[in-house]
Amino acid sequence: MSSSGSTPVTSRPSTPARSKDTAASDLPAHAIPGQPLCSAREYAPGPGTYIDEDALLGGGGAIVASVLGAVVVSKNTTKLSSTTAATSNGLKRKEAGAEKGVADPRPRISVVRPASKGGSTGAVPDVDDVVLVRVLRINPRQANVAILVVGESNSSADEYGGIIRAQDVRETEKDKVKMQDCFKPGDIVRARVISLGDGTNYYLSTAANDLGVVFAISEASGAPMYPVDWKSMRCPVSGTIEERKCARPTS
Repeated sequence: MSSSGSTPVTSRPSTPARSKDTAASDLPAHAIPGQPLCSAREYAPGPGTYIDEDALLGGGGAIVASVLGAVVVSKNTTKLSSTTAATSNGLKRKEAGAEKGVADPRPRISVVRPASKGGSTGAVPDVDDVVLVRVLRINPRQANVAILVVGESNSSADEYGGIIRAQDVRETEKDKVKMQDCFKPGDIVRARVISLGDGTNYYLSTAANDLGVVFAISEASGAPMYPVDWKSMRCPVSGTIEERKCARPTS
């Protein structure tokens, strides 16, 4: 007599939920040069941005800010080429026989520089403010900089001068600081105002983990570099490593 026991029912394993795309509400309101914004699968790059294919933010590369300014998302009117594969952006390839391009379905993300209004003095730096500056020149004792942005989002319509002294670059081994190994002209640096200075220049400090170089161009290739650790950056094109006092990358 055959067994009439019921066959156990095995439950089908649940499929892991897909991660949600980056919503516009999750994007930063403002960006600094070199800051990753979103995946290139989800958004198309607009003015003030570029695609870093080595930064795999969700696959397909990351869209990175190239200027200081506000992050703006708008409708994309760009047409994709009928013969160009857009697989790196998560889009289907247009059939070879197609004659017309198709509209890019991704919204466009841009970084817009703040407009300077005539007669406006902009935000005035104060002690303890975090500022973004551009390095103008360096010598063994200090780096002379121009203050570009004050605080999280306030723009400085007028460029204020600043000085980062060798003793204010880092918290440890201050007597061993070599300014030429910390900054280069053209670097964008996040710093903190520590003094109103000598009346001409503000005194600034990068002596914290989140302060230092946030954007730098490789001398070897001219490409934007990324930080390897707190004291060096790497060129994604040539692989060359250059010394900098780096800020901890923002998430």
